[in-house]
Amino acid sequence: MLIAYTTRLEFDELDTKTVMSDRKAAVVTGSSSGIGLGIAESFASNGMNVVLSGIEDASEVEPIRARLETQYSVSVIYVRSDLTVAAGARHLIKAAQDAFGRIDVLVNNAGIQHVSPVEDFPDEKWELILSLNLSAAFYTCKAALPMMKQQGWGRVINIASAHALVASPMKAAYVAAKHGVLGFTKTLALEVAEQGITVNAICPGYVWTPLVEKQIPETAAARGMTSDQVINDVILSSHPNKAFVTIEQVAALTQFLCSDSAESITGSALPVDGGWTAH
Repeated sequence: MLIAYTTRLEFDELDTKTVMSDRKAAVVTGSSSGIGLGIAESFASNGMNVVLSGIEDASEVEPIRARLETQYSVSVIYVRSDLTVAAGARHLIKAAQDAFGRIDVLVNNAGIQHVSPVEDFPDEKWELILSLNLSAAFYTCKAALPMMKQQGWGRVINIASAHALVASPMKAAYVAAKHGVLGFTKTLALEVAEQGITVNAICPGYVWTPLVEKQIPETAAARGMTSDQVINDVILSSHPNKAFVTIEQVAALTQFLCSDSAESITGSALPVDGGWTAH
């Protein structure tokens, strides 16, 4: 039995057995929904075993886990992990190693947001965002690198943001964390460049997810605008192409970075933002 680290610093049994195979294994944080789930599904569809990670109870994620495993004939596990603490990140990686005997790909995707002027920004929100959006990537990488080095191959992909390259008001913690993710990405890429491991950051603009879709009518009501006005004048005002990034586009770039064709791409920030950072 594996032990899955929980958000209450308890340990739950994870009903799975070690799966030793030639299949590559991918760990994706924040993968119970949205971008992370799309990336995880793209790995499964390409024949990789997958570790899903989130803060939901296992029973909530079980239909997703079972669907991916059945649909793509791969092994999929879910680990409930509190990545705001180092122990949670370490346990996620250990669970992946115990399940599959290898870690080939690590995608750091988990993150949260809070919008507020600096003088009103709650201290606890600052600490939480820095912990999950930045420190978690450090701790998961620290734990996974020894196995990648032993294998002589690995791919680390940090899902940053256009806010790793530019700033927006009212998002001090998020912008600071994402700029930090990019600096960490570059540093780690240099450290492992001769060991068959690449480290890159994908920097999406606004991605069309169920969470964003839900926010549109709420924002429209609060601002006295139509949904179309919210989309075009608020959300997509930064995108010159006036289009959302799709989950599939981010997942496709993630797949490319894991391919042999991308072995010379490392330490890079790759915008997927409709032209936002070209300004």
